[in-house]
Amino acid sequence: MMPQHLEQVVFVAGHRGMVGSAIVRRLQALGYSNILTAERNELELIRQTEVESFFKKHAIGQVYLAAAKVGGIHANNTYPAEFIYENMMIEANLIHSAHLAGVKKLLFLGSSCIYPKLAEQPMKEDALLTGTLEATNEPYAIAKIAGIKLCESFNRQYGRDYRSVMPTNLYGPNDNFHPENSHVIPAMMRRFHEAVLAQTDEVVIWGSGTPMREFLHVDDMAAASVHVMNLPLETYQAHTEPMLSHINVGTGVDCTIRELAEKMAKVTGFTGKLVFDATKLDGTPRKLMDVSRLNRLDWQARIGLEDGLRETYAWFLANQDRYRQA
Repeated sequence: MMPQHLEQVVFVAGHRGMVGSAIVRRLQALGYSNILTAERNELELIRQTEVESFFKKHAIGQVYLAAAKVGGIHANNTYPAEFIYENMMIEANLIHSAHLAGVKKLLFLGSSCIYPKLAEQPMKEDALLTGTLEATNEPYAIAKIAGIKLCESFNRQYGRDYRSVMPTNLYGPNDNFHPENSHVIPAMMRRFHEAVLAQTDEVVIWGSGTPMREFLHVDDMAAASVHVMNLPLETYQAHTEPMLSHINVGTGVDCTIRELAEKMAKVTGFTGKLVFDATKLDGTPRKLMDVSRLNRLDWQARIGLEDGLRETYAWFLANQDRYRQA
C-alpha cells in the first residue's frame, strides 16, 4: 500500500516557473501520485474568488506556494507597483483560501532579498526586519516579508502548519535566459554561448568581478522544499520561533563573479579573454546565507556549482529554440 502522504492532493502553485517545475519533478521522483497544477487560463491567482473556488473544488492536502511575479533589477525598478501588488495578492489569496478550505500544511517560498541591504554576512534568519532593504527591489521584498508574516499569523491564530523557506540565488532548467531581464547565471551563460558561436575573442563582464555571490541549483531547492514541508511539526517548531519561523536555503558557500565567469567559460568551451567593465555597478559586495538552521534539520545542498552549470548548459542547448527570439 502506498504511504498516505504520497496519495494526498498536493497543489503546486507556479508549476510553470523554474522553482515550481523543479518541485513537481521532485514530487514525481518521490512517488507522489496526486499532484495538482493549474494553468493561468484556468486559475488567475490574483483573483480572490477564483482562488477560493479552486480550493473548494479540490480536496487539497498540501500547498507549495512557488507562484510569484519575478524579474531582475531592471524589472523590479521599472514596475514596482506590479511587483508589490501582484505578489501580495497571489500569496494572500492562496494562504487565506487554503485556510478557509481547511488545508493544514503549506510551504511559502520567499527570497533572500527580504534581508536588510547591510545585513551581517552570512545572513541569519534573525536579520529579518533589522534594517533598510535594498531600494531597487524593496516592493518585491516587502511582499515576500508579508508572505512570511501571513503564514505565521495563521499559525498563531488558527493552529495552521504554514512554513516558509528563503532561497539564495537560484539557477537551473526553465530559468529565464533573456539577455537583459535575466539574473547573472543565465545572462552570463547566454553571453558566453553566443561568444562561442560567433568565435569572438573576448567576453565583457559587468563590474569588477570582485563581488561574492552564492548560487543554488533549483533541483536542490526543490529537494529542500519537500524536506522542510514534511518535517514533523515538533521538529520544525523546535528549530524556529512563532514570529521568526522562516528557514534559509542555500549552499553556505559563495564565489566571486570572476570565479563564476571562469567556471562559465570552462563549461561553455569559451577560450578567449575575460574583460571586466569596472564602470558598471558591482552591487552589494557579498550576499551569503547562513544555512546552519537547515543543516541542523538534516539537509545540505548536493549539487556543486560547476556540475550544476554543466547540467544547466546542457538543458539550455536542448531548449535554446525558445530563446532565439528573446
